[in-house]
Amino acid sequence: MLAVRLSDEIQARLTRLSKETGRPKGYYVREAIAAHLDDMEDRYLAAQRLIDVRAGRSQPVDLAEVERRLGLGGG
Repeated sequence: MLAVRLSDEIQARLTRLSKETGRPKGYYVREAIAAHLDDMEDRYLAAQRLIDVRAGRSQPVDLAEVERRLGLGGG
Protein backbone atom coordinates (compact mmCIF):
# COMPACT_ATOMS: atom_id res chain seq x y z
CA MET A 1 0.00 0.00 0.00
CA LEU A 2 1.24 3.45 -0.88
CA ALA A 3 -0.26 6.80 0.04
CA VAL A 4 0.42 9.71 -2.30
CA ARG A 5 -0.47 13.32 -1.59
CA LEU A 6 -1.56 15.14 -4.74
CA SER A 7 -2.18 18.82 -5.32
CA ASP A 8 -5.80 19.89 -5.63
CA GLU A 9 -5.25 20.56 -9.33
CA ILE A 10 -3.84 17.11 -10.05
CA GLN A 11 -6.54 15.48 -7.95
CA ALA A 12 -9.25 17.33 -9.89
CA ARG A 13 -7.73 16.36 -13.25
CA LEU A 14 -7.44 12.74 -12.17
CA THR A 15 -11.04 12.71 -10.92
CA ARG A 16 -12.28 14.23 -14.17
CA LEU A 17 -10.33 11.71 -16.28
CA SER A 18 -11.63 8.86 -14.17
CA LYS A 19 -15.25 9.99 -14.49
CA GLU A 20 -15.02 10.61 -18.23
CA THR A 21 -13.40 7.25 -19.02
CA GLY A 22 -14.99 5.01 -16.40
CA ARG A 23 -11.61 3.77 -15.19
CA PRO A 24 -10.52 4.04 -11.56
CA LYS A 25 -8.07 6.76 -10.57
CA GLY A 26 -5.62 4.11 -9.41
CA TYR A 27 -5.38 2.82 -12.96
CA TYR A 28 -4.08 6.17 -14.18
CA VAL A 29 -1.71 6.58 -11.25
CA ARG A 30 -0.19 3.16 -12.00
CA GLU A 31 0.05 4.00 -15.72
CA ALA A 32 1.79 7.31 -15.01
CA ILE A 33 4.30 5.70 -12.67
CA ALA A 34 5.03 2.84 -15.07
CA ALA A 35 5.47 5.25 -17.99
CA HIS A 36 7.99 7.45 -16.18
CA LEU A 37 9.78 5.22 -13.68
CA ASP A 38 12.58 4.17 -16.07
CA ASP A 39 13.44 7.80 -16.82
CA MET A 40 13.29 8.74 -13.15
CA GLU A 41 15.59 5.85 -12.21
CA ASP A 42 18.07 6.87 -14.90
CA ARG A 43 18.04 10.51 -13.85
CA TYR A 44 18.22 10.11 -10.09
CA LEU A 45 20.60 7.15 -10.04
CA ALA A 46 22.95 8.97 -12.44
CA ALA A 47 22.85 12.05 -10.21
CA GLN A 48 23.65 9.91 -7.16
CA ARG A 49 26.49 8.20 -9.04
CA LEU A 50 27.98 11.63 -9.87
CA ILE A 51 27.75 12.65 -6.21
CA ASP A 52 29.50 9.42 -5.21
CA VAL A 53 32.28 9.92 -7.78
CA ARG A 54 32.85 13.52 -6.72
CA ALA A 55 32.95 12.44 -3.06
CA GLY A 56 35.48 9.69 -3.82
CA ARG A 57 33.10 6.88 -2.86
CA SER A 58 33.06 5.49 -6.40
CA GLN A 59 35.37 5.47 -9.39
CA PRO A 60 34.25 6.12 -12.97
CA VAL A 61 34.99 3.53 -15.64
CA ASP A 62 35.81 4.78 -19.13
CA LEU A 63 34.11 3.43 -22.23
CA ALA A 64 37.16 1.45 -23.41
CA GLU A 65 37.26 -0.42 -20.10
CA VAL A 66 33.53 -1.18 -20.23
CA GLU A 67 33.92 -2.51 -23.77
CA ARG A 68 36.89 -4.63 -22.70
CA ARG A 69 35.00 -6.09 -19.74
CA LEU A 70 32.01 -6.92 -21.93
CA GLY A 71 34.10 -8.34 -24.78
CA LEU A 72 33.00 -5.62 -27.17
CA GLY A 73 34.97 -3.52 -29.61
CA GLY A 74 37.46 -4.45 -32.23
CA GLY A 75 40.68 -4.18 -30.32
